[in-house]
Amino acid sequence: MTRMHVAGSIHADATNPAPQWLVKPTDVNQLDHRLWSDTVERVGSGELRIGGLTASQIVARTGSPVYVIDEVDFRGRALSWRKSFDGWNVYYAAKSFLCATVARWVAEEGLNLDVSSHGELLVALRAGFDPGRIALHGNNKSEDVLRLALTCGVGRIVVDSSDEITRLERLTAELGVRATVLIRVTTGVEAHTHEYIATAHEDQKFGLSITGGQALVGMVRCYHSPAIDLVGIHSHIGSQIFDTNGFEVAARRTLKLMAQFREATGVMLKELDLGGGFGIAYTADDSPSTAADLAQGLKDIVAHECRAFGLTVPILSVEPGRAISGPAGTALYTVGTVKNVEIGGGLTRRYVSVDGGMSDNIRPALYGADYSAVLANRASEARPVLSRVVGLHCEGGDILVRDVFLPGDVRPGDLIAVPASGAYSRSMASNYNHTPRPPVVAVRDGRLSTLVHRETMDDLLALDAGLNSRDDDEVYG
Repeated sequence: MTRMHVAGSIHADATNPAPQWLVKPTDVNQLDHRLWSDTVERVGSGELRIGGLTASQIVARTGSPVYVIDEVDFRGRALSWRKSFDGWNVYYAAKSFLCATVARWVAEEGLNLDVSSHGELLVALRAGFDPGRIALHGNNKSEDVLRLALTCGVGRIVVDSSDEITRLERLTAELGVRATVLIRVTTGVEAHTHEYIATAHEDQKFGLSITGGQALVGMVRCYHSPAIDLVGIHSHIGSQIFDTNGFEVAARRTLKLMAQFREATGVMLKELDLGGGFGIAYTADDSPSTAADLAQGLKDIVAHECRAFGLTVPILSVEPGRAISGPAGTALYTVGTVKNVEIGGGLTRRYVSVDGGMSDNIRPALYGADYSAVLANRASEARPVLSRVVGLHCEGGDILVRDVFLPGDVRPGDLIAVPASGAYSRSMASNYNHTPRPPVVAVRDGRLSTLVHRETMDDLLALDAGLNSRDDDEVYG
């Protein structure tokens, strides 16, 4: 399990110049296509091209930094998940990245939508997404979001606590509607991932515990509630998971819980949602499974466990988010400064500073996530140099790519591309140091369209009450 220094990743092991998996390339211009979206290629000049547009063309029109979504790749991955899991309900996990256009892509490719906040639900509804194909998550859903979900007819509410059951019973009585719910349970399975994104072990905030008995109590309570229709169980074991091993234990424990519920009530629940967390390749060290392989593995696991408990195979669901949006996205940055730093023992590290940073991708600083990068605006004949791509923020831990080989002649004005940036980059972005968030654009067949506008300084300053008064301003004293 990764444990970060409290002051950030810069204060972790500084004596090791590079991880063992990072191999010095013989050709620094070569792309590892496992990391990039389907249409990414090097053109004759050596420049990176995405969706028919070069990196320079994109930045000339959008400015830098910018998130670039390959629409063909995004749609292709969504379709692959739907076809691989034929007969299942596939929910796109909106938290990985959502905007109105993406919600429409998801709908057009035949996927359902999983939202986990009031804001995500509003985006989906205003984009015209069918509420009956939406599932609402969240460990602390407000009355406002539950009321919206109930009135608009959200298809599934994933109940996370006994307090939420009480809230739903009161709201359904008030609104004169029924709530269709799944109970989220914690299975005690700890995915082999970082502590902050492993979510099925017992000591964490999500769900009702199977081993502690709260899950069965909550299920029976929902079953007897006059305004709640309990249809199934939801489980999620973590994120950035490459195979189905962890799901085997989770499926066994959730299906055993279904059998116990049948014994207690005489009712067989119809649905089982195994959650998401399916990983992608961020670096050459990552080897994720394909959607087809995951589908076959999960189908076999569920069929086997249902036979063991004498259960009919339920309606099954999965929730890929990163696996669809992640590889479809590339972040483009402009180099501002390059410096070589002596780190001791005769070792030197090259720092390549770009015009973004932890405000547009917090994952490396937050839990040590690894990324790769390439020189994007030209080819280079220079030798590969071990480099660290860092941001512009006033933090030592403001690192975008901890270790990567870049050409030794990288210089100010060059463009750097970071693959696999479509998930949890813009969706987790902040305004740290009063930095406006980058835009998100889509590229397809040589055409560029804006998905999310670039934030401006005026956008940021508009919220400062000391600079802009509003009718609802109050003076506290």
